[in-house]
Amino acid sequence: MKLAVPTLLLFALLCSCDPATETVSETPEVTTSDPTENRAQLVDIDSDEARIATALLAAPAASRDGAKVIGYNAAGEFVTLREGTNEFICLADDPNKDGFNAACYHQSLEPFMMRGRELQAEGKSAQEIFALREEEVKSGKLTMGDAGSTLHVYSGPNATYDPETGKVDGASYRYVVYMPYATAASTGLPESPIAPNHPWIMDPGTHRAHIMISPLKGED
Repeated sequence: MKLAVPTLLLFALLCSCDPATETVSETPEVTTSDPTENRAQLVDIDSDEARIATALLAAPAASRDGAKVIGYNAAGEFVTLREGTNEFICLADDPNKDGFNAACYHQSLEPFMMRGRELQAEGKSAQEIFALREEEVKSGKLTMGDAGSTLHVYSGPNATYDPETGKVDGASYRYVVYMPYATAASTGLPESPIAPNHPWIMDPGTHRAHIMISPLKGED
């Protein structure tokens, strides 16, 4: 079983939205009248079937049936875990990282996301990945996909889930809308959250500018 990530790390990661560089995320907690009984139902996310099922939780509910799922299989190989029929690609949790993190994004973002995974595999840091992709997007070598494309993230500190409900223990949901080179002035959005559940713009003026939205628990 993977180790739980400290709460403070989770808080810091609320501001991170790129599957190529982030390690963990959040989602609605599973609660019952008997927490002890509920925890007894939790099992490790340690099979391809479990990784597919939990990865799909990052996709909008109406799009889960047709979403493609990619990620690491039981043999440690990065593969297509399930073919898809719609515009979404879901990235399953990495079993080699602590906590749980799944993401789902519009297919037009795949070149950008794939490039991030390639650079990460080369050992590049988050800062290096950002700088290299910024340069490649500006030069036209790399596309950021369609303006307004979305990335949905479902993450939490524990890599365990309830097979009956499909919920990941302690996980929560957030999503972003990519708006390359947008700024606070061009969108009217603040550069930091001013209230719970309030959208704001992150990485303004860069290739990775995006609107960040973190629904309140129970409203996602």
